[in-house]
Order: sequence, then structure tokens, then C-alpha cells
Amino acid sequence: MDSNHWLLAFLWILYCSIHSLLATRVVKLFAKKIANNFYRYYRLAYTILAAVSLLFILYFQYFITSPFLIKQGAIKYISSIILVFPGLTIMIISILKYFKLLSGIRTLYEAEPSTELLRGGIHNYVRHPLYSGTLIFIWGLFFIFPMLNNLIAVIIITGYVLVGIRLEEKKLLIDFGNMYADYMNRVPMLIPGLKSPKQNKKGRPFGSPLNFWKYRF
Repeated sequence: MDSNHWLLAFLWILYCSIHSLLATRVVKLFAKKIANNFYRYYRLAYTILAAVSLLFILYFQYFITSPFLIKQGAIKYISSIILVFPGLTIMIISILKYFKLLSGIRTLYEAEPSTELLRGGIHNYVRHPLYSGTLIFIWGLFFIFPMLNNLIAVIIITGYVLVGIRLEEKKLLIDFGNMYADYMNRVPMLIPGLKSPKQNKKGRPFGSPLNFWKYRF
């Protein structure tokens, strides 16, 4: 792997790390303290920064010359049908459902945008449909364009998503308490149809809602 690919890996890891850091409660509380009334635009600024930096990394990723790792053949057509199109569809449905909530756009016309736990529609099947769709989509793209630069990206993004979901679940349990614990018990994290684990006597999975690290996908 040449220097460009090592740099690409570093940029993806840096992007994911900063993305996670800016989403932590510690950083948000610090930003709220110093920004005062402007803190309402934090999520919007966060979204814009993430989008711009993502475009930069993608430009670099496809600017460098990268070797093919496997022969394409019929796999690219199969991947398009069973991975790319379904993954993209799930992503679009998810984005349309809570784009305003997660992007920060609502801060432009609501002084204090309300937070809500989304459980209807596609969220009846998985708790994190946008992540599910993203993982399906990016792995599908890799099998269509099985180059080293794409493999680096999908491996790092997959690791980031799997770790990030666990941290996000912890925050959601703090924010919504037993409401989210009950939701966790009924709906799988990423893969539809997985059976729920047995509840303990208190009705909570794994004995405590905060013991989320062992929870199913």
C-alpha cells in the first residue's frame, strides 16, 4: 500500500474521530457554554462541516490511482440488485424521515427544536435504519468498484458505524430512559428479524439498559 493509500486511511480515521468527538456531550456542553444563544446552530454547523470534509475526502479518494483487488464480472450486477439499490432506498427513506431533526435545519425556524424518539415506519424494523442502509450501500459499491481505496473507506466506515452506534445507544438510553430500553428490547439494532433477547424480571434487556455493549445487531 503506497503513501497515498496510507494518507487516505488516516483522513478517514481523522474524519470519523472528529465526527464522533463533536457529537459527545462534553464537547456539546463546552460549545453551549461559550456560544450562548448561538448554540442552537451547533448541529447545523456540525452537519455543514461534516458534509464539506466528507466531499474533500471523497475527492482525494477518487483522485489517487488505486488497483482493483478482485475481478468484477457478474458480481457488480448482483451487488447492484441485492446491495446498492436496497441500501440506497433505505438511506433515502431514513433521510427523508428525519433530515430536519438531525441536520439542524429546524434551528432556522424553531427557537428550541424538540427532541423526539422516532419509532414508527421503518424504525419498526431496525433502530438505526440509516446506518443499516449506509453499510449495505457502501459494501455494494465496493463490490461494483473493488479497488483498494474503496476497501479502505468501507472498512473504516463500518468500524466507525459499529462503534458509534454503541455510543449513540448509550446517549439515547440516558435521554429517553426506559422508553428506549423497551424499544431496544422489541426492535433489532441493524438487521431486521433478529429475535429479541430474553428480558430479566424487571423487563429490561441484559439486566440494565446501560449494559448495551452486548446487545444484538
